[in-house]
Amino acid sequence: MLEILSPCLVVTDKHFFENSRDVEKLPNSKRKRLSPEKLSPTRPVPSHIPRPPYITSKTPPGIASGLEVHDEKGIECMRNSGRLAAQVLEYAGTLVKPGIKTDEIDEAIHQMIIDNGAYPSPLGYGGFPKSVCTSVNECICHGIPDSRLLEDGDIINIDVTVYLNVEEVGYHGDTSATFFCGDVDDEARKLVEMPII
Repeated sequence: MLEILSPCLVVTDKHFFENSRDVEKLPNSKRKRLSPEKLSPTRPVPSHIPRPPYITSKTPPGIASGLEVHDEKGIECMRNSGRLAAQVLEYAGTLVKPGIKTDEIDEAIHQMIIDNGAYPSPLGYGGFPKSVCTSVNECICHGIPDSRLLEDGDIINIDVTVYLNVEEVGYHGDTSATFFCGDVDDEARKLVEMPII
């Protein structure tokens, strides 16, 4: 079961520590620590949109034990779901600005996904209550959109996954990117632009 108020892992100056939320500010920063804000109700998905198997079975999918070989039609379906995920992520990036709630980003992305006949994959996966992951500042991944307003200088990773079902076979398209919100300091820029080795 998902614990909504679970702490995030914090990374600062080559040190890793658990955010126990008992210290108001981050070390060497003017910024306050993140704290959970209010969650809006789970958004509905129209009944005509096919669901991933884990939604109806309530059982998370297992890990594939071997290679899956897809035919041309399957490969085209994967391309379509990946293309939709990329388009949704691009749109999500245009929403990032000081004063918007991460929940408003979730709402807009949710609507775009269902308008395209797809299911927002995170919604209901292992109890996740939203359609996208929004990880702000020190929250490394799988942040839950809530009533927190983005502030000038924040960085936000948006993780979009869509489930597009064609003729009883569904494919997930998954992508994410980190965006700058307003005027971001040099330290945050370096973190986001650092090459992955």
